[in-house]
Amino acid sequence: MPSEQAPGTLGPYPSLGLYWRHLFGEPVWRVSLDAGLSCPNRDGTLGKGGCTFCDPASFAPSAGDPRPVSEQLADGMARLRRSRGARRFAAYFQPHTNTYAAPETLERLWDQISRVPEVVALCVGTRPDCVPDPVLDLLARFPDRLDVWLELGLPSARDDTLQRLRRCHRASDFADAAGRAHGRGLRVCAHLILGLPGEGPADEAATAAFVAASGTDGVKLHQLAVVAGTSLEREWREGQVVTLDEPEYVLRAVAFVGALPATTVLHRLVGDTAPTALLAPRYDKGRVVREIRTRLHG
Repeated sequence: MPSEQAPGTLGPYPSLGLYWRHLFGEPVWRVSLDAGLSCPNRDGTLGKGGCTFCDPASFAPSAGDPRPVSEQLADGMARLRRSRGARRFAAYFQPHTNTYAAPETLERLWDQISRVPEVVALCVGTRPDCVPDPVLDLLARFPDRLDVWLELGLPSARDDTLQRLRRCHRASDFADAAGRAHGRGLRVCAHLILGLPGEGPADEAATAAFVAASGTDGVKLHQLAVVAGTSLEREWREGQVVTLDEPEYVLRAVAFVGALPATTVLHRLVGDTAPTALLAPRYDKGRVVREIRTRLHG
């Protein structure tokens, strides 16, 4: 598996799709999986309400799926074969905190997907304060068979913003986790949110500099989305939170990405939220992505 190849030959800011096509010679399609794990910010270890903006069911299509991961994966692969002609897949452990379990539990989960020949990549979404060394050691076993991405949530590098969002971790946790992951040869993708309450372009530039200094290999950008039933909904209805319109989001996304190394892989440029749960903002995703890419590459 040619995972040691660098994306530098792909041009500046390659998309994840282009990066995978470069590695494997054909498209790779992600299958979202719910491992049935919890989150320390929901089960009472750190908090019970979760982050102010978070409702896993609104952004992860697999959230709440009670079936074994093997069944979820098989079903997702079958659907993508029929609809897209897909042949290679990435197992994406998406909702909740996907390293928040005993290493032996995680080993069983990851081992079973690694044995599926069509699966060529493993993406694990988690919190930066939930990646102890034994878990990283376990993940480090897989890059010879799979392209492994450790996806760490970091809405902002400002600790006061993280506190306002009820993240219950600090920016330094991200830098620490990224450093230990890189020391084991793992790739790290940072999840960022633009348009956070109390933050402007200068704050986002500081977060971009922090992410770059941490050696992050990829980023996922999200607009601050107001989801029904979250604490953020109340703040938004009370006028404490204002979301970005499309033109402003495009400008800030371009500025953020432009402050990163050109080899950074762009996993996502705009967040997805279930339309039935999304209150604001409502973007034309295709238009926003095209505009960002035009400005980055034009």
